[in-house]
Amino acid sequence: MDQTWQSLKGQFLMAMPGLGDPNFYQSVTCLSEHNPKGAMGIVITRIHPEINGRMIFNELRITAAVDAEKIPVHIGGPVHSNEIFVLHGAPFTWEGSMMVNGEVALSNSLDILEAIAMGRGPSAYIIALGCAGWGPGQLESEIRGNAWINGPYSKSIAFEMEVERRWEAAMQGIGIDPALLSDTAGHA
Repeated sequence: MDQTWQSLKGQFLMAMPGLGDPNFYQSVTCLSEHNPKGAMGIVITRIHPEINGRMIFNELRITAAVDAEKIPVHIGGPVHSNEIFVLHGAPFTWEGSMMVNGEVALSNSLDILEAIAMGRGPSAYIIALGCAGWGPGQLESEIRGNAWINGPYSKSIAFEMEVERRWEAAMQGIGIDPALLSDTAGHA
């Protein structure tokens, strides 16, 4: 393995303006896994226009005690688009919780969805359909090609800020003014 290789797990991945894929235009992805075999994450900047929490709970035959139609469902990425993922803060005791960093985990078990439906889930969460995924070396190549830039995870950006402001805030969090970015890649 390359001695300079470094995992970006637990960080934000922000799309650069020149990234042409409409799935990722001005997106922020929370990288849930990144190792030499590839990477995966949940896009936190896309809300599904037609699906809400009530529909997910009904599909899974989960009784909801909360106003579930107000729970947004995110488009977590174009991979496994029929699978449900929950990016969430504490607690991390759900059956399928995989720690991403010290502040956030990824789960896809029924127990967390049942708890959310009853108003007893984590206070901070995103329900997403699908995820983003990269094969071995693919993400690193795309970063070198100026498609992505990484930065630190932020709970306030991930869970508290309006979706439309997350990309700009994540970029500003690493000292970049998005208005000054070019949409063409260059090499020095």
